Amino acid sequence: MADEQPCAACGWTQQRRESCRYHSHIKLFYEVSDRGVWAIGSNLIVKEMPDSPPNFEARNTRFIQDHTTVPVPETVQEWTENGRYFLVTKRVPGTPLHDAWPAMSESEKNSIAKQTVDYLCQLRKLRSSSMESLGAGPVYSAFLFRNGYGRPHGPFSSDDQLWKGMAEALSEVPENARRHLQQRMPEARPYTFTHGDLSTRNIIVDNGKVTGIIDWEGSGFFPVWWEFVAAGISEDDDDRAWKALLRQWMEDCTEAQEFWLDYYALSRYPNLDSRGMGLIGYSKGRTG
Repeated sequence: MADEQPCAACGWTQQRRESCRYHSHIKLFYEVSDRGVWAIGSNLIVKEMPDSPPNFEARNTRFIQDHTTVPVPETVQEWTENGRYFLVTKRVPGTPLHDAWPAMSESEKNSIAKQTVDYLCQLRKLRSSSMESLGAGPVYSAFLFRNGYGRPHGPFSSDDQLWKGMAEALSEVPENARRHLQQRMPEARPYTFTHGDLSTRNIIVDNGKVTGIIDWEGSGFFPVWWEFVAAGISEDDDDRAWKALLRQWMEDCTEAQEFWLDYYALSRYPNLDSRGMGLIGYSKGRTG
């Protein structure tokens, strides 16, 4: 019989599992790429990820606790080991909105959206003279900058610097299209502390109340319009409905959203969709 490969998450083989009665209460409940999130019983959460940015969650949540009443996870301990970063936090009571959403009434959904935006209003009072992470470091965003996940950008202190970083993803786009798009970019100031990923998985609710907003590892001081624009990027139908509702309560930045959607369309050059083709002056179906 060939040697059985152990589980990549826990190291157990089927034979080892069958040889005892132990049933673990440490559960892997979220994983993406080379990152994992574990629940230790009902009280603690452990995040494991590469020891490379963005991994600013502990620093960001301490900052938020010091300056707002936004409910965030409380850090218990963090450390690095063998090229990996570990973060232990207390578990926020409640259920992810992702799980609660299907059974909620429209009035309940509206209430959660308004509560969330009330907390965001506190964040919008936290500002910086530069677009940066805490400690005057770069920011990381795979959506604001379309030239690769995990790449640092900034700090920036002007719209010209921001555009230069964004335009790296448009190197093959015709100059006239890039120039026209740059002219449409809304002013980024004031650089505002921004979560950047308000998906249904990152909002925790309990008995009609928002009990936590989680996953702050990539947050920082971004363009004043980025929270609204990022809330237009969705994972699935429920997330899309949630974010549409959320934006109804947020300060309107539709102009910035239209700018970013066109930037995104052009970033796909030379595989442009119809929106991108229109931006560079081609009619649908024309290739040159």
